[in-house]
Amino acid sequence: MSKKNEPSLWEGFKAFLMRGNVIDLAVAVVIGAAFTNIVNAVVKGVINPIVGAFGTKDLEVYKSCLKGPCGGDEGIEILWGSVLSAALGFVITAAVVYFLMVLPMAKYLARQAERKAAREGAAETVEVSELEVLKEIRDALVAQRGGPGRAEP
Repeated sequence: MSKKNEPSLWEGFKAFLMRGNVIDLAVAVVIGAAFTNIVNAVVKGVINPIVGAFGTKDLEVYKSCLKGPCGGDEGIEILWGSVLSAALGFVITAAVVYFLMVLPMAKYLARQAERKAAREGAAETVEVSELEVLKEIRDALVAQRGGPGRAEP
């Protein structure tokens, strides 16, 4: 049997890595990780103490106990303050991504679509006006010849 001209495993892997969307995805992951660190620091250093100020502790410390007192091996601790802190971090991250990235990009893409539609509309107008001019030229030539019913000598 003859061997087909298929790319080698290494060539296929290189082609996969060199695609634009793979590199864009890698950049997005790195930027997302760095951004997550910033949001976590803001939540832990600013938001948690402010929310905790309504109580007596930092938000991460709030917990409840099931089955007895919270101490030693007897009670089961529910760390709801950590869950609330993580939820706040998620909401803040989602809000920043939406208002600073998604919303401006959506507005930009909408403006681009409007411009493209306007250009296409202008192109259609030019095509229609050219067609009208050609019809007028045809009608003028027919009128000069004496009308559509007259035969030429």
